[in-house]
Amino acid sequence: MANILYLDDEPAIGLILEDTLERAGHVAIGARTVPEALQALSGGGVDLIISDYRMPGLTGLEFLELLRQEGHDTPLIMLTGFATIEHAVESIKAGAIDYITKPVRPEQLELSVSKGLEVARLRRENDALRREVTEFRNERTIVGDSPQIRRLLQTISTAAPTRATVLLQGESGTGKELFARALHDASDRRDGPFIKLNCAALPEGLVESALFGHEKGAFTGAIRRVEGAFERAHRGTLLLDEISEMRIDLQAKLLRVLQEQEFERVGGSQPIKVDVRIVATTNRDLATFSAQGQFRQDLFFRLSVIPISLPPLRERPQDIPLLASRFALRTSAEMGKNVRGLAPETVAMLQRYDWPGNVRELQHAVERAVILSPDEILQPHAFDGDRFGLSARGSGPSPARAPTAPATDQAAPAPPGAVVLTSLDVGEAESRLIARALEVSGGNRTRAADLLGMSIRTLRNKLNGHGTTAS
Repeated sequence: MANILYLDDEPAIGLILEDTLERAGHVAIGARTVPEALQALSGGGVDLIISDYRMPGLTGLEFLELLRQEGHDTPLIMLTGFATIEHAVESIKAGAIDYITKPVRPEQLELSVSKGLEVARLRRENDALRREVTEFRNERTIVGDSPQIRRLLQTISTAAPTRATVLLQGESGTGKELFARALHDASDRRDGPFIKLNCAALPEGLVESALFGHEKGAFTGAIRRVEGAFERAHRGTLLLDEISEMRIDLQAKLLRVLQEQEFERVGGSQPIKVDVRIVATTNRDLATFSAQGQFRQDLFFRLSVIPISLPPLRERPQDIPLLASRFALRTSAEMGKNVRGLAPETVAMLQRYDWPGNVRELQHAVERAVILSPDEILQPHAFDGDRFGLSARGSGPSPARAPTAPATDQAAPAPPGAVVLTSLDVGEAESRLIARALEVSGGNRTRAADLLGMSIRTLRNKLNGHGTTAS
């Protein structure tokens, strides 16, 4: 059922239209003049318009132009008693989706209405898809106007059209994947696939299969042939995240693929040619790492044709107001709240903090403040007790904490959630920090690794060493 507005100054025609539309299960809304039709449209909910070609004071073509000027995009069917090719062509050129003649035949009208409602449905879907694409692109927008970000964007713009491999180095949370996507979107491969492979998160025995795929029967559980990341990224971009965590033996195979653009699936013997642009990321100093023998130097040189270092957030505090405002408004919209921004003293507090977790840590801190704060403008106290331990840089008390009380013979009780050390043993401190990170993250090891500023593989190794368990 649809709401269909018909505009015709002849009462007899109006009765025929109304009867035919209602018999087809639609709601018919009648109008004899353009002002009446515009008033009906102003109330919203009209799915389709049927308009006469000739009306007193205004033609159907002029009505179409008026609808366009008023911002209405409801599909319109033109109705006329003058069946000429000229009228039909003029109507379609002006924006009508169909053209039918009088006397109105119910079968013809129903067919035209079905076509018009399908057009209306497709327009709604296209609008929804366009909004989703816009929101998706906004999610991937790099926010910042600092000199460091401007230089980075210029480098990305210069490197994007080439096939050169790019190595993105930076601390955890600096947005390495976001810059990798920006590189892909600015390249001539933007319409191709963007495939991401986290080298640290994959079980060691499956990394080779994830990269190159495998044939049926290649190993226990290989019940069918599977394409690897290189095949899926053909004519696109492959992001190798945390490349420094890849096993040495696999690094040799990766080097061959980069040089030859050719590989074989696990358990296969047929060479497969691909056209893939490689972007690698790491939170380590890969040059030092390779000099220490923990990463192949020849692979390092091959990956770092265009090395890009991402600055930590503490080195670009002028970007914090833009980032914090964006996170606050987005979270507010998602939560159905009315947070409109941050108070100046809140921004100043955030700019004084070191942000060891960088942009990701800032995002989580702002999201938490929006969720818990009743204020429309986020105040500094909204960040009290934040699990990231917000504190000011430099001398003086923390903006979000009370000054330290004078020492007494009896130690004050630890605040909720604090990591309490019973000795100065480094191993114990590390073990307690890992346990606290797992508690905060609900046992999610990937999230805990982010909070601790280490890779998931490093965390796994430490958990095995400490004997700590997590779900």
